[in-house]
Amino acid sequence: MNVELIQYTPDPEKVIAAAARLCYSPDPVPELLERLDDEKVADFVQKLRSMGHLSPFEHISFQFSIDGVSRALSHQLVRHRIASYSQRSQRYVKESGFEFVTPPSIRKNPQALERFERIMNTLQEEYQALLEAAPAEDARYILPNACTTSLMATFNARSLMNFFEHRTCMRAQWEIRILAERMLELVREVAPNVFGQAGPTCVTQGVCHEGAMSCGRIKVLKR
Repeated sequence: MNVELIQYTPDPEKVIAAAARLCYSPDPVPELLERLDDEKVADFVQKLRSMGHLSPFEHISFQFSIDGVSRALSHQLVRHRIASYSQRSQRYVKESGFEFVTPPSIRKNPQALERFERIMNTLQEEYQALLEAAPAEDARYILPNACTTSLMATFNARSLMNFFEHRTCMRAQWEIRILAERMLELVREVAPNVFGQAGPTCVTQGVCHEGAMSCGRIKVLKR
């Protein structure tokens, strides 16, 4: 998996602070931006977060390049609908000799790994054979969820915080949890006051909403 933050709103935290101050000021945004220093911005952004006043966070966005993840992951990722996605098309890009993601539970089991890799090799051969008789848009029907893909994803900060809340949870599927953790590391570097407290609710709020399905982490955190 390779994840890169390729672009984001310049001075993201300052933009949030200016957007929030605009609601209570007669001055236009450029003047508000000029009067904001780093200390004021940090305090204001943290205050907004603690108050749950998150609409100003929608004014900043972050674009990610995501490569080497499975189609199984991408199907989960696009369920986060307040975001924009572009994905490599299996209709137009042939997947000859496709790469695939091997789950850890299979990798550590020699018998399961041997079977899994044999199936992948068979699918690669059959896909290549189908390309001789059918267009790629039809041959792709036999491609597995394990097949790797590439995406560009753009989130605003509020949507990202929701994404991190759900996908850094230990109940999230392992691959998308790794993706979320890496994305969180990247955005914390450029907007620490926005994302410093981002994560699963057991960490950020001291509560778990998983009920009987809870991983038990909340009990450890409360000790």
